[in-house]
Amino acid sequence: MAKAEREIELLQQQIDKLGSKDFDLKAWKNYTNIILGRIFGENTQKIKQINNIEYDYSSWSLRDSTGASSNLDMCKKLGREILEASIAELQNFGLPEKDKAGENAIDIHILIEAMEDELKGSQFKELKRIINETNEQEERKKLIMEKLTGYGLDSSAAILAAVLSHQDLRSKLD
Repeated sequence: MAKAEREIELLQQQIDKLGSKDFDLKAWKNYTNIILGRIFGENTQKIKQINNIEYDYSSWSLRDSTGASSNLDMCKKLGREILEASIAELQNFGLPEKDKAGENAIDIHILIEAMEDELKGSQFKELKRIINETNEQEERKKLIMEKLTGYGLDSSAAILAAVLSHQDLRSKLD
């Protein structure tokens, strides 16, 4: 179990920033995501939770005179809870081990997004069905190749081009 004192200190600094008079939620979220990404990996659920914190600018929430906590206070509270849970995880389990094999892996969502964008809806559903219902890997591969060939070489080339041109792939090729 690796020590995580520096990482805990960085997360604690982000918690402290929640009490700042000139608090900027967007800037706080961006910096927090950078820290969480370096500690837990870019695909951590923690980043998604931070990104889901949104300030509600609707007039109803601004007119609330019931004395309830403001929406910004709720955003800060949620951010604090996420970071405190992250600190507890580091204290109890240490730094996560870096997966060298997965370090340069492409997020599967890039491929799925490319297939959804480049194939017709029925074609995408057909491939999805084959992937989910065919147990034997070689059989699954054969059926997928037949379908992609049937869709035309342009479909396969378009999917590959969409994957290779995806923004998230740029940092993986360094």
